[in-house]
Amino acid sequence: MGFISNLYKAPEVNPLNNKALSIPILNPVNKYGRTFHLAWFGFFVAFLSWFAFAPLLTVTLKTDLHLTQAEIQNSNILGLTSTLVVRVFIGPICDRFGPRKAMAGCLLAGAIPTAMAGLVTNAKGLIAIRFFIGILGGSFVPCQVWVTGWYDKSVVGRANALAGGWGNSGGGVTYFVMPAVFEALVRDGYTAHKAWRISFAVCPFVIIVATAIMIITLGQDTPTGNWSERFNTVAPVDGHKPNVGTVVDVPSDASYDMTHFAASSSTGANSGTATPTKEGKHAGIVTPPKAELAPVEELAREEVIVKPTLSSTLRTIASMQTMLTALCYFTTFGAETTIEGNLGSFYKAAAPSWSQSMAGNWAAMFMLLNIVTRPCGGYIADVLYRVSRHDPAVKKYFMATLGLLEGAFLLWIGLQRSMSISTLIGAHAAAAVFLEAANGANYALVPHIHPSHNGVVSGITGAMGNFGGVMFSLILRYRTHVVNGAVATDYHTGYWIIAIIVLIINACAFFVPLNSGERRLEEEAFKENGYHDQISKV
Repeated sequence: MGFISNLYKAPEVNPLNNKALSIPILNPVNKYGRTFHLAWFGFFVAFLSWFAFAPLLTVTLKTDLHLTQAEIQNSNILGLTSTLVVRVFIGPICDRFGPRKAMAGCLLAGAIPTAMAGLVTNAKGLIAIRFFIGILGGSFVPCQVWVTGWYDKSVVGRANALAGGWGNSGGGVTYFVMPAVFEALVRDGYTAHKAWRISFAVCPFVIIVATAIMIITLGQDTPTGNWSERFNTVAPVDGHKPNVGTVVDVPSDASYDMTHFAASSSTGANSGTATPTKEGKHAGIVTPPKAELAPVEELAREEVIVKPTLSSTLRTIASMQTMLTALCYFTTFGAETTIEGNLGSFYKAAAPSWSQSMAGNWAAMFMLLNIVTRPCGGYIADVLYRVSRHDPAVKKYFMATLGLLEGAFLLWIGLQRSMSISTLIGAHAAAAVFLEAANGANYALVPHIHPSHNGVVSGITGAMGNFGGVMFSLILRYRTHVVNGAVATDYHTGYWIIAIIVLIINACAFFVPLNSGERRLEEEAFKENGYHDQISKV
């Protein structure tokens, strides 16, 4: 019953950081639940436009715009390239102005080229418009940073994975929605030339703008208010306006070791006693004896995002730990976006008798698995973190293992050219389970990597995922062969080349330490930002 009630009741909150200890996904009225839903839905509708071209490229746009296969691949690559650039810059923007404003701004900026999609008349126009629509893919970064700011590390893995997975499923929904809208317009008497253009104006544009307005009007930056008030999320202790006598309930699997905040045996309002309850929780006082307090600087370093400087941003990006999550995401999300942009065409080539809609519907299944697989990756990472007594290294090992399994299935697809269409679909489903779960595990680890610059780490990791998509798409772009006198993409060769890259990078991830140089980087970042002056205002 506890698990079920956590889905709809107001969540318990860690008193040290005001972050939720459960995810009230059935309670959008509660501010924690509302923020979660605004974050994932913002990314979801971005995907709706970002991948809206893919299901119609196989036949409709290819015929209407007289596209070659190379031009289709070029449009896929440029759509991912712009997202890469946006994600690099939107991470520091999240740290500076807050993820809510960054999310709304990203959606509104991407809505403009979405509305102009119907003006495309040739391959150059398609490539250009897809480049600018790629701005929407940057919304993933504020989605993850926003969720991280509201959920405790004991549940942040599943929270980020749910938000990312449900958002990614927008790509799968697009494969159903866009052909359905297009075909309905054709049945109503519109030509294919007009129908696909109206589809873009009616479907993605209106939804994106409406969602951006909801984020601006209904969203909240932090649990304590505006982004400028984020330092208030750290419990003011040790002489900084103590919250004397506030009794709290903190589950024993929260991200802090509560022994820092409990005296061994005494009781009373000033003793800081913590008494275990039947539910395995600790009831205690926020203001324990001074000797038992963890320094306020440590709490803030763990939870509060500081304004990034050029120096601290570059050091964070160059960190071995940031590169760990970034390169692993290169292999998992990079492979996912490449597959999603090409899978309908791959299935159509493997089953020439299939219609565009049939190939698109089966391709959509790959993306819709995100609803389950990515959250499972984050959830299992959280469980392993708790079982290991809060050792983030287990999240790293889990993430890399999933990456190896992804590589194994991609290698199988690449080497087996004689697969039937049903076996090909099954192999892609198996690969999807592991690569999408690895995406969830990755962003369960990201909040542990330089938390004072979470936006920077999230942005670079997300950008590297898109860089992987660009590189892997280029591999497919130049893997071609002749079929019935026409040049076609050699998907199998491309897949086994991608698989080798995936296997090598994830094998190396096992050997990257998580704590090398991290404390020094954090200390320098706080000094540069005058952290002590800011925290004294709490």
